[in-house]
Amino acid sequence: VQLQASGGGLVQAGGSQTLSCAASGIIVSYNNMGWYRQAPGKQRELVATITSGGTTNYADSVKGRFAIFRDNANNKVYLQMNSLKPEDTAVYYCNAARRSHDYWGQGTQVTVSS
Repeated sequence: VQLQASGGGLVQAGGSQTLSCAASGIIVSYNNMGWYRQAPGKQRELVATITSGGTTNYADSVKGRFAIFRDNANNKVYLQMNSLKPEDTAVYYCNAARRSHDYWGQGTQVTVSS
């Protein structure tokens, strides 16, 4: 199983960025998919999740700014990030979970400059 996260980089505050997670070895629509992030010196935290049924959930800090969605045809999950803030700077990780497994991608760095 591989979860390949991409799309990170440097962006100015107020800007937008889209992260993608390409999955192999699993079917994203059969899994609860999520994006998590970890800032330097902090614990990894949930950003957004989408269940196999399509229900989405967001951290309070990103509600109204971020959106998680799936592309079932291409077996990918995306995180659309708008109105980015410097406090969104972190390594973002893709996750695929079911009762039988819990897989993580390698992470992609997002840096928001003020």
